[in-house]
Amino acid sequence: MSTFIHQYETEGTGVRLAVKDLIDLIGEPTTAGCRAVAERARPAASDAACIAGARRAGARIVGKTNLSELAYDGVGDNEWYGTPVNPLDARRIPGGSSSGSAVAVGSGDADVAYGSDTGGSVRIPSACCGTVGLKTTFGRVPLDGVWPLSQSLDTIGPMAADVAGVVTGMKLLEPGFEPAPTPAAVVGRLRPPDVDPLVERAVDEALAAAELEVVDLRLEGWATTSSAFGPLIAGEAWHNDRHLLEDPSKVSTRIAERLAMGAGITEGMTAEARRLQARWRAEVESVLSRVQLLVLPTLLGFAPLLGETIAFNLTALTSPFNVSGSPAMALPVPAPGSPLPASLQLVGPHGGEELVCATAAVLEAATR
Repeated sequence: MSTFIHQYETEGTGVRLAVKDLIDLIGEPTTAGCRAVAERARPAASDAACIAGARRAGARIVGKTNLSELAYDGVGDNEWYGTPVNPLDARRIPGGSSSGSAVAVGSGDADVAYGSDTGGSVRIPSACCGTVGLKTTFGRVPLDGVWPLSQSLDTIGPMAADVAGVVTGMKLLEPGFEPAPTPAAVVGRLRPPDVDPLVERAVDEALAAAELEVVDLRLEGWATTSSAFGPLIAGEAWHNDRHLLEDPSKVSTRIAERLAMGAGITEGMTAEARRLQARWRAEVESVLSRVQLLVLPTLLGFAPLLGETIAFNLTALTSPFNVSGSPAMALPVPAPGSPLPASLQLVGPHGGEELVCATAAVLEAATR
C-alpha cells in the first residue's frame, strides 16, 4: 500500500480524488510523510482551503498519498512509508516529492490527485510515471492548511493520467475554470544544456506534430536561478521544520542533513536570492509577452533506476519556474528509441493555466 499513507473506502459517482498527505482533511491526521510529524499529528480541525471546491463538487476522496519526507526530495522514496511503485517500470524511481499522487493516477487508483510543487514536486513524478501534472501560478491556489516547505515557492496543483483529468482537477481547485478557447500558436523553445538527445528530439517531434510555430530562445538569467532557489528553499525549510530535529531518530538521515543545511542561510543571502528572483521573474514575463508559452523538457533524462546514483539534477529544469512563479505543466510525449516516454514542459505567463491546458490538449492529441 505504498501509494497511500491513508486509504479510504468510498462509494458514489463523483471524481475519485487522491490528496497528498501534507494537505489537511478534516478529521484526519496529516503526516507530511515524516515519523516526527505523524507521532504528533492530531485529526485536522478543518479542511485545507484548496479542498473546498472538491467538497462542493462531490468528489470522492480515496486516500492521502505517500510522498518524499517533508516534501523535500525529488526521488520519491520514503523511509517510513515505503516507495510508491512506478507504474511504467517498477525498477525506476517514481519521482518526488508527490510520488504517491503520480502513482495513484498512473495506476488508475484515482482520477485526479493533488500534489504540491516547490521545486518540481508535481512535474518530476509526472515525468517519471508518464502522467500529466500542472504546477499552478504561485499564489493562485490558497495554501492554508498545507504543511509548508518554502513559503516563497510552494504551490498546489492537479495531477492526472491525461490533460482532461488535469482540467478536471483545476475545476475542483477553482470552480468555473475552463481552458482557453484557442491554444497557443507561437511558442518559445528553450534548450538548456545537458539534456539527453532522445528527450530533446521527443520534444521537437511533439511540437512539429502539433504544428506549432517554434521560436528558439535563450534566457540570460537561467544560470542565476539556482542561486535564488537554493537559499530560499533551504532557509525556509529550516525555519519551518527545524523543530522536528529535536529527536533525530524520527527524521531520516538524508532529510535531516538537508534541513540542517538551511541553518547557514543568512539574511544577506536571502535578500540576494529575492533580488535574483525578482529579476528572473521579470525576464520570464517579458519573454512571454513576445511568445505565448515556453517549451522545454521536464527532466534532463529519463526516470533513473532505484538505488543507483542519479546522474543528473532532478530539479534542474523545473525549479527555475518555481523561482519565477510561473504555471508549468509536465506532459508525456513519445520518445522513439526509448522504452519510456519523455516529458515536455509547457510554461505560461502568471495566471496562464487556461492557455497551458488548451495547448497541452493539442499536443496530447497530436502525439498519442
